[in-house]
Amino acid sequence: MHWWMIVLIVLAVLAILLVVLYRFGNKLQERQLSQKEQMMEAAQPATMLIIDKKVLPMKDAGLPKIVMEQAPKRYHKAKLPIVKAKIGSTIQNMICDDAIFDQVPTKGEVKAMISGIYILSVKSVRGKKVTVEEETGKKKKKGFRSKMRERQANYQRQLNDQLLARKQNKELGYDTKGNKEASKKAKERAKKITDGLN
Repeated sequence: MHWWMIVLIVLAVLAILLVVLYRFGNKLQERQLSQKEQMMEAAQPATMLIIDKKVLPMKDAGLPKIVMEQAPKRYHKAKLPIVKAKIGSTIQNMICDDAIFDQVPTKGEVKAMISGIYILSVKSVRGKKVTVEEETGKKKKKGFRSKMRERQANYQRQLNDQLLARKQNKELGYDTKGNKEASKKAKERAKKITDGLN
């Protein structure tokens, strides 16, 4: 067997692997979009006082027992952004969306959209927004996790813009390519009616 045949086989395997990963990624993204839409539909506004926020493993986060029972075992060691908040008279630990974790102030009152124990977005902050540098008194170097969180926040904003544009296009009667399908159908119907009259 010649060396170029081996190279071609390796390239073919890599191409197939890339196609499979691309399709798998698209399916995961669609599933995430549908879950996000369901959570947004079930979201309710709430005013809460943020006591503390940390990135903790799920098993150490102090989440309700039902959540721990329903979560797969492999996620128990995964680190999550956890916010300890006072809602009304109860203090509870909540999971925060990773994209807005840096925007949530500690020891501040916020109006947020929550779905169950998940904080989806922070609408307004009452009082002065305290940064990490002001809390600790020293500048904190950005780590890998915070850089990834910034990237995710940017991607989330792009995704929200795409969802909003898609929703507006559906309401206006445009298809996914931006063509006005409603006007096309109306013209076709009008043409059939005029052809039928002649």
